[in-house]
Amino acid sequence: MKQKTIKHGYKVAGCLFNLVNDEVLPGISVTSDHFWDSVADVLTEFTPRNQQLLAKRASLQAQIDVWHTDPANQPFSQQRYELFLKEIGYLVEEKEDFTISTQNVDNEVACVAGPQLVVPLMNARFALNAANARWGSLYDALYGTDVIGDDNGAKATKEYNPVRGRHVQAYARRFLDEALPLTSGSHINAVKYHIENKTFIVTLLSGEKVRLVNTEQFVGYTGSILAPTSLLCRHNGLHIEIQIDADDIVGKTDAASVKDVILESALSTIQDCEDSIAAVDADDKTAVYRNWLGLMKGDLSESIQKGDKTITRTLNEDRHYASPTQEAFTLSGRSLLFVRNVGHLMTTDAIVTSNDEKVPEGIVDGLVTSLISLHDLQNNAKFTNSKEGSIYIVKPKMHGPEEVAFSHDLFSAIENALGLAQNTIKMGIMDEERRTSANLKECIRAAQTRLAFINTGFLDRTGDEIHTSMQAGPMTQKELMKHEPWIAAYENRNVRIGLQAGLRGKAQIGKGMWAIPDEMANMLQSKVEHPKAGANCAWVPSPTAATLHVMHYHKVNVQAIQTAMEAEFSRPGAIDDLTDLLTIPLLKNRVQLSTEEIQKELDNNIQGLLGYVGRWVNQGVGCSKVPDIDNIARMEDRATLRISSQHVCNWLHHGVITEEQVNESLKRMAVVVDKQNANDATYRPMANNFDNCIAFKAAEDLIFQGKVQPSGYTEPVLHQRRVEVKAT
Repeated sequence: MKQKTIKHGYKVAGCLFNLVNDEVLPGISVTSDHFWDSVADVLTEFTPRNQQLLAKRASLQAQIDVWHTDPANQPFSQQRYELFLKEIGYLVEEKEDFTISTQNVDNEVACVAGPQLVVPLMNARFALNAANARWGSLYDALYGTDVIGDDNGAKATKEYNPVRGRHVQAYARRFLDEALPLTSGSHINAVKYHIENKTFIVTLLSGEKVRLVNTEQFVGYTGSILAPTSLLCRHNGLHIEIQIDADDIVGKTDAASVKDVILESALSTIQDCEDSIAAVDADDKTAVYRNWLGLMKGDLSESIQKGDKTITRTLNEDRHYASPTQEAFTLSGRSLLFVRNVGHLMTTDAIVTSNDEKVPEGIVDGLVTSLISLHDLQNNAKFTNSKEGSIYIVKPKMHGPEEVAFSHDLFSAIENALGLAQNTIKMGIMDEERRTSANLKECIRAAQTRLAFINTGFLDRTGDEIHTSMQAGPMTQKELMKHEPWIAAYENRNVRIGLQAGLRGKAQIGKGMWAIPDEMANMLQSKVEHPKAGANCAWVPSPTAATLHVMHYHKVNVQAIQTAMEAEFSRPGAIDDLTDLLTIPLLKNRVQLSTEEIQKELDNNIQGLLGYVGRWVNQGVGCSKVPDIDNIARMEDRATLRISSQHVCNWLHHGVITEEQVNESLKRMAVVVDKQNANDATYRPMANNFDNCIAFKAAEDLIFQGKVQPSGYTEPVLHQRRVEVKAT
């Protein structure tokens, strides 16, 4: 791999150097020499700090391990435990109240509540689909999922099923009745949508003409005012477009000639450089950065072969409307894009020191993704991403306020290097590590001038919960983890502390992923709890899921809920839920667990672990639908892998299971996973050659070396093994 030497002796991989010089820098106001000198200076300043923070993580973990194994600390005392965490600096003192001062935040983040997609940036097709998921067809989302049942012959078929179509239309009309209520009657009885005297009018089957209860909900139209092709309304800040089929004026397929109901869906999307991708070397990183460049310049495209047709996907154009007073206006056709950088742990060979040591990957991510974002800020792009001139970077896997402060300082240095105003780069804090959860107020304080996002991540957070308390005892079963005291405290504190720090109207308070993408009916039943909890965004696994989940934000006025919660939190009397948060989720019924229950838990963990690792290591797939042991497709990424591997490691360490049981389950479940992937031509079976299967060895490493993996992270093992596969 050719390298280019820059300041301080750093060497840049040729693929990255050429991408920056030949594709990124043209069109923006940064020169090659200045950028690469800045890269070297930032790495020189921040690499030692990065290493010190990682050393502190290891030191704290070692002290916690010793405390749990010290006989003097038995029987366990929660009070002594919390005092110990304060003494070693794991828990920091909470200071006075404050309010974040973040400015220049786009409405999609600050003011409007809605779904958020997370998508692997390494996959251009997925990245485009997510960016284009700002608007989605409610008809398509209902027709193609299990939300509409199969009763009365209303099955989803390859050929259009008119019975199911009528079910879809009726469901959509009921939604309109809730979001856009009429002065009388129902949208179900509509026979015409039109405009009279600048007002949204519905003619009902009875001949009666009715209006919207709130006439201000009608904000625009397309076509002509006498024959509109669509009517645009707004509810809870979200747009609803009722599309009219001009060719169906007699209402053959719909009584009111409605062609579709289009919902503003994924307001924002996190383009992910981290958990959902498998980027292990300079070539991979360059491919990731090139996709981000295409998104920021607006020229990313991907060609897909479907039969004898080639379909080229690009970013959606903006949407143009006229207001009721016939004034033209435009709405974005795309999600507001965040980019999630890598955390502090991993290093990359995209840039190495003069001694050929890899440099911190997160620092390189910050420098390069921010440089690329200048195309948006300096109007050198086909489309505008941030109308407020901000760059949105999500920082994952930070442990405590010091690490947040490090990222804040890094962003400041990048801003100085790129000639940006301070706090142009907005930070998203993933509240997914235990030390961050326990010190969330001070973490927010450390980024209070640039904070635009906090989000709970149950999966990684559970993995860290297990690893941090590895020596305390065997953990409860995975399925029961959600019923433990710490998880409720975790989710509630995230919203409460965020609101107390003034995030309402300035930043997102987010909730985690719905991980079963084929069960949309269940999602509609349960995920409404996220906006009800005061979260103004929540993650969904697909554009279709975004269109369905956005209906929850029409049902629930998140701004009103947050306002009421703020009033509740301001009442005298502190809410003390730190003890619940720090209550270790230990197995309570170990002696009552049957042999069958233990084996089922083990097999479930092993099957999921192998299903994910096989694809990651052998195929370079960082996130996908992986069938579980019951053949239910679930979204899997490194966070789910972290839980499974750490849970097995924990039970093995405490003698709930034996090494022989683990090995037997690994080999038996490998056969199951191979069968589940039998129709994938690119899949490499594991069970036919255990001794030489690199992916299988990665699974073994994750379990048997789990105690010594930093914070229980899976990346070091996965990267090492993926590099081995690529070398072959």
